[in-house]
Amino acid sequence: MKSPIRITKARHHGQDRLFISFEYDKELIGLVKKVDGATWSASKKAWHTEFSLENFVAAKELLEPHAELDYSEISADVRWLQQQEKKGLSLLSAAEADKYQEDFRVYLRHRRYSDSTVKTYGNGLKQFLMQVGKPPAEVTNDDLVAFNNYLADKKYSFSLQNQIISALKTYFKKLHNRKLEIEKIERPRREHKLPNILSKEEVAALLSASVNQKHRTMLSLIYACGLRRGELLNLKAGDIDSKRGMLTIRNAKGRKDRLVPISQKVIEMLRTYYKAYRPKVWLFEGQKPAEQYSASSLQEVFRAVVKKAVIRKPATLHWLRHSYATHLLESGTDIRFIQELLGHKSSKTTEIYTHVSEKSLKKIKSPFDDL
Repeated sequence: MKSPIRITKARHHGQDRLFISFEYDKELIGLVKKVDGATWSASKKAWHTEFSLENFVAAKELLEPHAELDYSEISADVRWLQQQEKKGLSLLSAAEADKYQEDFRVYLRHRRYSDSTVKTYGNGLKQFLMQVGKPPAEVTNDDLVAFNNYLADKKYSFSLQNQIISALKTYFKKLHNRKLEIEKIERPRREHKLPNILSKEEVAALLSASVNQKHRTMLSLIYACGLRRGELLNLKAGDIDSKRGMLTIRNAKGRKDRLVPISQKVIEMLRTYYKAYRPKVWLFEGQKPAEQYSASSLQEVFRAVVKKAVIRKPATLHWLRHSYATHLLESGTDIRFIQELLGHKSSKTTEIYTHVSEKSLKKIKSPFDDL
């Protein structure tokens, strides 16, 4: 029996493509070449063609007699395409979807949505339109419900599915005068995951592992002030008030400014850093003067120091912010102050840290001890 053939879907050069992967076999290669538009990708090490029901069926019929097929990853996509074919719909072209996507992005920018939201909402709309195969004027409530079910079938994360639903609700409510029952689209049940944290000893080891002054200063500031990644990268030297010992975080999540205290120890670290690097515009800049330090580079810096500090946990940069909040709580800081420091709109968001505070949990006495 020959090795299984995997049929998957992936983005390649900005398009959805049907990928066919198998170990080198001259006979199978000859069969794959019969699929319309099939071509070899050296980077992906697989054959690929336009993602369509016709191409999937053709590949399946050609290859199934010769090897075991695994197309479990795209079963939901195939079912969707089959549904659209039964409805007699012609799939929207990528160019048409791009036009609707860009119109939506222009609206979002004018409404001062964050860059990340503009990107996520725009991509969510395009994915929906490409899946449903209709221009927005022809979309029905059934299409929206079916797409929501599709996202659940594909096991999208709660947060991403929720963002896509929000994108569609915003688009059809604000940009189209449609009598769609948008509010009837049910959101996924919220996940209740505990925040991941590092101990104070692990944070200290992580910061000590960074020998580069700029990198150590950046990571230290995230932990010292509980910053989000974007909040750190958007800082300017003028946001630091050394006399008052305050840091101003401007235009943070929710388009809000907030103040957080900054210790003398951190101020001295920033002064040493500033004298060494002399940033032009942003507090932390990349290789080119006046160019903002990139988010991806900061992620790479963090991954490198985690590895060097031999921290076995699957830590991410955001764990420093979670650790800041939890350590404040364990030191006796009122949770209402922590809410303000983190910039949380609701106290319920901040209360999740009470579930991971060792100090609170260790106060609980097991009834076993009374036996």
